[in-house]
Amino acid sequence: MCSPAHFKVTYSINPWMDPSKPVDVPLAVAQWEDLRDRYRSLGHTVEELTPRPGLPDMVYAANGATVVEGRVLGARFAHPERGPEAEAHLEWFREHGFTDIHEPTHINEGEGDFAVTSSCVLAGRGFRASPLSHGEAQEFFGRPVLGLDLVDPRYYHLDTALAVLDDAANDVMYYPPAFSPGSQSVLRRLFPHALIAEEPDAVALGLNAVSDGLHVLLPQAAVGLFEPLRARGYEPIGMDLTELLKGGGSVKCCTQELRG
Repeated sequence: MCSPAHFKVTYSINPWMDPSKPVDVPLAVAQWEDLRDRYRSLGHTVEELTPRPGLPDMVYAANGATVVEGRVLGARFAHPERGPEAEAHLEWFREHGFTDIHEPTHINEGEGDFAVTSSCVLAGRGFRASPLSHGEAQEFFGRPVLGLDLVDPRYYHLDTALAVLDDAANDVMYYPPAFSPGSQSVLRRLFPHALIAEEPDAVALGLNAVSDGLHVLLPQAAVGLFEPLRARGYEPIGMDLTELLKGGGSVKCCTQELRG
């Protein structure tokens, strides 16, 4: 995770960003710290990346890399405003003992568009990641990578439209209209028992969630997901990250998972 100490919205690279709306940085930091502390209270280890001036979107740490079995696929950002973030993440990994690191040739924005399940890696395309990054990821991780087409610019990354609830059980939740008809068919075949989100919860970025297989941390405004999650045996935990939503991200965007 990376503190939003320098968070602000001075440019617009997704439909959620409006530079005319001021950001309350102390509130953003407090909301982020609440998320970080909640992870720790649940028994998780949280490593912190040092924020850098001039890189306001570093708080969205999920975009900096994808880690599977200790192997690190770095990011290459679509927009120049975020470009330097990639090296900041790679420096952290090198300093913390990760040695199997791949610097990508093709555009990918980390876990923004790569979702890891036990059987494959789901990969979004259409707004940010290059389709060529899918083959690059498959070659590096040695896992099947399955491309999914995103068609609604509000859901510009896969992690805004789909969340993995339990990778071992291949359990996910997603919002079908965010995907092309063909990709919807693929998702139905892969996950016939998936939790299907309704539009109000998708618009609240309720699918920008993190699950440890029991606890599901998600935006508190996504009220329609709480009971369906409980019915499946999960414990939903609502988080208030409304300031960070101004940049187009919530729980998952703020969280990069270090899969050992």
